[in-house]
Amino acid sequence: MTSTGSSSALAQIHLHVMWNRLIAVVEEQAQTLIRTAFSTSVREAGDLAAAVFDGEGRMLAQAITGTPGHINALAACVVHFVEKYPMEQMLPGDVYITNDPWLASGHQHDITVATPVFFDGVAVAIVANTCHVVDIGGRGFSPDGRQVYEEGLNIPILHLFTEGVANETLLEIVRMNVRESDQVIGDIYSFAAANDIAANRLVSMMEEFDISDLDELANFVIDRSRQATLDRINELDHGTFHNELTMDGYDKPVTLAAALTISKDNIHIDYAGTSPASSYGINVVLNYTKAYTTYGIKAVVAPEIPNNYGSIEPFTFSAPVGCILNAPRPYAVAARHIIGHLLPDTILGCLDQVVEGGVQAEGSSSLWNIQLRSGPSVSTDTDYEGDVPEFEMTHFNSGGAGARPTKDGLSATGFPSGVRGVPVEATESIVPIVFWRKELREDSGGAGHYRGGLGQVIELAGDGGAPFDVLAMFERVQNAPRGRHGGLDGSKGSVELASGQVLRSKGQQSIPAYDRLLLAMPGGAGLGDPHQRPAQTVAADLADGLISAESARDEYGVVVLRDGTVDESGR
Repeated sequence: MTSTGSSSALAQIHLHVMWNRLIAVVEEQAQTLIRTAFSTSVREAGDLAAAVFDGEGRMLAQAITGTPGHINALAACVVHFVEKYPMEQMLPGDVYITNDPWLASGHQHDITVATPVFFDGVAVAIVANTCHVVDIGGRGFSPDGRQVYEEGLNIPILHLFTEGVANETLLEIVRMNVRESDQVIGDIYSFAAANDIAANRLVSMMEEFDISDLDELANFVIDRSRQATLDRINELDHGTFHNELTMDGYDKPVTLAAALTISKDNIHIDYAGTSPASSYGINVVLNYTKAYTTYGIKAVVAPEIPNNYGSIEPFTFSAPVGCILNAPRPYAVAARHIIGHLLPDTILGCLDQVVEGGVQAEGSSSLWNIQLRSGPSVSTDTDYEGDVPEFEMTHFNSGGAGARPTKDGLSATGFPSGVRGVPVEATESIVPIVFWRKELREDSGGAGHYRGGLGQVIELAGDGGAPFDVLAMFERVQNAPRGRHGGLDGSKGSVELASGQVLRSKGQQSIPAYDRLLLAMPGGAGLGDPHQRPAQTVAADLADGLISAESARDEYGVVVLRDGTVDESGR
């Protein structure tokens, strides 16, 4: 090898090392968010995104910790900061903020904070994060709103800090408009502090590698990622593939229609035929549609390629203006995740027709977030004689994921969101709520050669029997996750009182004094013929309490004797 070749090879190695360091920088940023955040949504559930961008607003690296909805929406958001405040106008100590749904991640509960990074007095990059806060005022985290103006405080792109000085006017406005002001203000400071950590680590990396800007590294990351993604696309058969999904909606069913076209240079999703926007707060803005469209494709086509501007650029989509996936201002959007989280299932139905070996079956998909509210101004329950405590809380939960082509589905797992379930102890320690039951839901996973993941059952009540309200935003109560290749559907969800009354799956409703809220979450669908599942595996599922003896017999054709052995004559 010539000396020039050796030098070139060494330069390539340095660029790869710096690329990995960028990922480490933003992962430390994400971990700082988790360690310093006030709200359980970030601290316990990891409902966040952290990333670094070049001067053009192109995402170079994202933290491993975080959700696709936040990460990929953040990837499309930072360019708006740069458009309003060009890099050459930014000053050391400046920090910017917004929660505009149409610029950021689709609803006002997500706050985005962006900080320029300076090296030798020159702005060379931006570090940013998007995180969910417990409350933003208005109707709160609920699908009941009819316009975005009802859903809380909307912060345009503004300075959070100007040359290190906090925007106290903005912070006072936030404090006066939210229910949990200490948590929300504390979170905002946490978001800014995490950016500071990332900025310091990035400067240290630049000093270590003796570079004065990120231009060469940015182009290397983006070009390599784009080409690797195109190579994966060209391993697939070209053509157009269709799928539809019908979901519960708020007051009427919602249809998601997708036509996925694979060509030499990209994969495009056309959502023509999708239902029009809803008059309630389940609508999705274009940024959030892009986030879960991109993720739905990438998770199958190029999962091992780091997520950045280059690797997501070949994935494009279109959605008619005014449909539920491209709702313009001022449509209500607070519970946009209900529909947005169903996009990967919609896309997987297309990809199953082209990917060798198929893809996973449908799952619960949409998070079953428990948003509760209480206080003297909320409760009108005259049967309760004690003081009604005042609080606002969110508790993240998930149903079952669909079975995979070679494995069972994951139980009580947040796919596609990736959000972790919040431990009951974390919630009980900060609000007067008691979780009486939280367990896997037997028989909820669809039968198949590979079984769907199980949903879960949660039963909770106010401490001392106090009444409270649930801001319900639950999906797949009317429409079950569908099985694939002979697998059976997963179980539908249900929303009830322990006393037996059936509640609506969406909308604010009261839980009376001394009663309990009972949630049964959907299970993932099965994949493949259930009779192809090994009998001993079915017996093990029965022994573990994942299925009943009736399910083993009726759905799998397996009779398990009292001693746990299989009746070989029964299949």
